[in-house]
Amino acid sequence: MIGGLLRAGLVAVLLVLVLAPGWVAPLLAPLAPEGGPVIYDRASLLSLSLSHLGLVAVASLAATVVAVTLAVLVTRPFGASFRPLARSVTNLGQTFPPVAVLALAVPMMGFGAGPTLLALFLYGLLPIFENAMTGLGNLPPATLEAARGIGMGRWQRLRQVELPLALPVILAGVRLSVVIALGTATIGSTVAARTLGEVIIAGLLTSNTAFVVQGGLVVGLFAVLLHDGLVQLERRLSPPRPGAGRR
Repeated sequence: MIGGLLRAGLVAVLLVLVLAPGWVAPLLAPLAPEGGPVIYDRASLLSLSLSHLGLVAVASLAATVVAVTLAVLVTRPFGASFRPLARSVTNLGQTFPPVAVLALAVPMMGFGAGPTLLALFLYGLLPIFENAMTGLGNLPPATLEAARGIGMGRWQRLRQVELPLALPVILAGVRLSVVIALGTATIGSTVAARTLGEVIIAGLLTSNTAFVVQGGLVVGLFAVLLHDGLVQLERRLSPPRPGAGRR
């Protein structure tokens, strides 16, 4: 009950900040420079939010597909020897800071969304890969043996048994990756990608703390709500504990 009310309150605050930022102008006015603007109005916060979330969604989806595919391959007998190589590949994004990836990607891809998508994709691989490998590598042997016993082939077991059982663990990695990407995407505005970082950077360049707080609050609320939503999804997909529902 309390959790639901808190969640609804956060959603309401986020909607006000994105759709009607003028309502919070009196609260942010003390943070703005004297005579300066209080609310960022060079672009619609709604359009920036949609663009920001779109970049995160595309990069996270691509990272999930690649990381889970690699995890499936290295947890098969024929792919076990490639596990160190797969770890090195997925760890590549963590080796280079996102800013460095942007700096290297701009000469090849130009300014805009491309370098940001690449940085978010590389940065999101490792947590998804590690969780997927953990989930697929720690399945109950009895369940796998039962699947073999009823005549399921390797790919049938993967699709119908292994991936569904490992899904909650995989989703935990996706959740971590998405939350990281939400915050990291703000730096995409330094290479002309349309993200909420535009608001924060504008505030830093003009010494307008109101802009910084406004952009930071929107990004933070999106991160909290998406994290909460994915946690709820994980709980729904997790297998029931022994004795659950008994009195």
